[in-house]
Amino acid sequence: MLTVITFVGFTVFVALYSWYRMRKDKMNSSDDYFLGGRSLSGIVIAASMLMTNISTEHLIGMNGSSYKNGFIIIAWEVTSALALVVAALYFIPKYLRMGLTTIPEYLEKRFDGVTRSLIALFLVISFVVTLLPIVLYTGAINLESIFNISEVLGVTKSEGLWITVVAIGVIGSLYAIFGGLKAVSISDLIMGYGLLIGGLMIPVFALYSIGDGNIFTGLAKVYHHAPEKFNVVGAKDSVMPFGVLFTGLIINHLYFWGMNQTIIQRALGAKNLKEAQKGLLFTGVLKILVPLVIVLPGVIGFYYFGDSMYEHQDFVYPALIKKVLPVAFVGFFAAVVMGAVLSTFNAVLNSAATIFSIDVYKRLLKKMHRKNDWFGLAGQHQQHWQFLPFYRLHWWQMLLKDYTSYFSN
Repeated sequence: MLTVITFVGFTVFVALYSWYRMRKDKMNSSDDYFLGGRSLSGIVIAASMLMTNISTEHLIGMNGSSYKNGFIIIAWEVTSALALVVAALYFIPKYLRMGLTTIPEYLEKRFDGVTRSLIALFLVISFVVTLLPIVLYTGAINLESIFNISEVLGVTKSEGLWITVVAIGVIGSLYAIFGGLKAVSISDLIMGYGLLIGGLMIPVFALYSIGDGNIFTGLAKVYHHAPEKFNVVGAKDSVMPFGVLFTGLIINHLYFWGMNQTIIQRALGAKNLKEAQKGLLFTGVLKILVPLVIVLPGVIGFYYFGDSMYEHQDFVYPALIKKVLPVAFVGFFAAVVMGAVLSTFNAVLNSAATIFSIDVYKRLLKKMHRKNDWFGLAGQHQQHWQFLPFYRLHWWQMLLKDYTSYFSN
């Protein structure tokens, strides 16, 4: 019962806080809806970027990988900080100077309209088919492990995961549709604090227990148990060869942090260049600290479980939560996990809607578009405004239909 109370309490607090901050805001233009009225501060941008990036696929996936491969995978986070510096100093000044809303807009200026349309379509499809299912599935695993939803509802574990996936999808869709980017970013600010606090609880409580009341003694025990897990220089046959850091990996990060719509859209919504750069650089600082949340727990998991879970890496982190986290904090941590899932889910939905509306729909049906109608559906007469919600609903039905059909195959 305490778990449910703390979960509901923190979740309701975040919702009320977001509503309070948004209660006087208007959604009168595409900038208001898709870019938060270009009014985001550096702190909000950093929190939203971090929450968009760090979700349950990291909490579960990265910790599962570090459980098997050790600290070698920390390279993903360290090189991210370098890419964020480049994005702050080089990319974002150009984007803001051009007044961009989407990255495909830049491609039209650099190449042509055909390139813009093709990339926009590919991005929307990739968001729906690849990223959203991963976020929902890993989130469902974590929530199932904490609340035992399948047991509570009297269904199989597989059915419990499906029910959780659908519930998260519905809640996230409603939040993203009616709140826009600013609502997502404001809630990310609170959830970001929660993620850092809740995420750090796991290694802290674990090391405190292992060290018999001394965290540093616990860390020493974990190190001496498997010193090879703390190696950060990858061999040529490892999952992260050292040479890759300066070739493929940094190029991957330059795209992800400088050109990925779901990430850079937060910086495009900044009130000015200074705040956008502050947000990117502060995110870089946070990425250096993130391994304490998404890498260290996996190595601690090896201390507890040995290699017994090598074939089931996705369940290492949930098992560690159950083992070390006091009951009083489980509900709070579950709310943080839910927030991380919704944050990434909402970010992807918002970015997909932005690209579809600005780069696909608006450009292909210009004759039906008029100023300040970002969905391009109002027509030439004022009475046509009454049909706008139905067209918007139709677009989201198509999006969710594609997502559902992917899972059913």
